[in-house]
Amino acid sequence: MTDYLIRDDKPSLAYRYRPGTGPTIMFLPGYMSDMSGGKAQALDAWAGAKGRAMLRLDYAGCGESEGVFAEQTLASWHGDVLDLIDTVTTGPILLVGSSMGGWQMLLAALARPDRVAGLVGIAAAPDFTEWGFDEDQRRILAQDGLLVEESPHSETPTIFTRALWESGQALRLLEGEIAFDGPVRLLHGLEDVDVPPSIAFRLGRALRSADVQTILVKDGDHRLSRPQDLDLLVRTVASLIET
Repeated sequence: MTDYLIRDDKPSLAYRYRPGTGPTIMFLPGYMSDMSGGKAQALDAWAGAKGRAMLRLDYAGCGESEGVFAEQTLASWHGDVLDLIDTVTTGPILLVGSSMGGWQMLLAALARPDRVAGLVGIAAAPDFTEWGFDEDQRRILAQDGLLVEESPHSETPTIFTRALWESGQALRLLEGEIAFDGPVRLLHGLEDVDVPPSIAFRLGRALRSADVQTILVKDGDHRLSRPQDLDLLVRTVASLIET
């Protein structure tokens, strides 16, 4: 059942919270994605079977949440994540971030270091506004304020705004140390054409934690949503909270 976090000055956020033992698993979707995706549902099914607490969410402008997608930014979605952490959850959290959600995962860990117990990234894409746009795309964003492209994963075009790009540039993390000391697991497909596997290596080096493992899936693509990929995700999450 979907609940809503009502906020006076921001769009209401749709979320699904499953009570259980902690730490609470919190799934952060990717760009233009939502809490109904296969990875989120696979984790939720496992959490239900194991009696584990689980929180899924839709960022503002996505899925069942209120708001206009084109009016959101990396910074506003960061605020969405923190609002749900502070309002819906208690105790330690294990953040699981997919693609852009991996960037949001890192930002949340830095903002709430006393709450975040561990991180699991799936094709994590921190700083994608820096390495993910070529010169022509940057020129279009600067001139028009809007970039619209065909999506390899959906019939709906992918849109980027100048405001989103600028907010991402202000939130870059890979150029310095990422001050998180808990366990981190990074899953990445070697056939990922959206987020180069080299980003996983850069992220692993940037993290201050001594407990970082990068798990490469030889024939895996960006989505890592095949049955064997979902099984790997569940096993990775379980390894961090069933100790």
